[in-house]
Amino acid sequence: MAILELHGVCKNFGGLRAVDNVSFAVEEGEIFGLIGPNGSGKTTTFNLISHVFPVTCGKVMFKGQDITGLKTFQICALGVGRTFQVVKPLKRMTVLDNVIASAFLRHGSMKQARAQAEKWLDFCGLTPYAGHLARGLSIASRKRLEITRAMATEPTLLLLDETAAGLNPGELDEAIALILKIRKSGVTIVIVEHIMKVIMSISDRIHCINHGQTIAEGTPQEVARDSKVIEAYLGHGGGH
Repeated sequence: MAILELHGVCKNFGGLRAVDNVSFAVEEGEIFGLIGPNGSGKTTTFNLISHVFPVTCGKVMFKGQDITGLKTFQICALGVGRTFQVVKPLKRMTVLDNVIASAFLRHGSMKQARAQAEKWLDFCGLTPYAGHLARGLSIASRKRLEITRAMATEPTLLLLDETAAGLNPGELDEAIALILKIRKSGVTIVIVEHIMKVIMSISDRIHCINHGQTIAEGTPQEVARDSKVIEAYLGHGGGH
């Protein structure tokens, strides 16, 4: 069953069409990769799903419900969590308090929210940093905190926006392991990622867009061999 469906989704910014008639369906339980060169419309697509920007045309469906016109907090409450490309933790608060703030979406008391926050810190491997101020974290730990905050909203669908950017090889392996652990826990994942090692190793299917338009969809192997995808990333001359 499809948990997320985009039907002919478009987004105009003035005279620029940043997303142009994009359609895809994400099956429950899969890791679905969304790729494309810089400026191709990937993050804008995430912003349309979570209604950071209103959709110009088309519609977004979540679990069979039309969520196109809902507000961002309503979409989150339905079970769509997300991370952001530029991580912005609440820097003057501790790591634990950052996660408690997210847990209040589902839990009305401080006791319940704290218990949930501690659970997700443990799940994501951040318990040793619980008392640290968020501003003092390394980039890898900030990225992990971003994921932990999203998980504390208890999503059934998680949108991950470039969670591996800026990580060293060891941190990359840890990020991949966490993403797979999240999927194993029953959460469906849509991931935007530039690092091909990540996207190719964990995705069940990949959807590629360029200049806001779909150019390919299939298994990682099929997409990697697609001539339009190769051209989009390397250009007519074969690379630069």
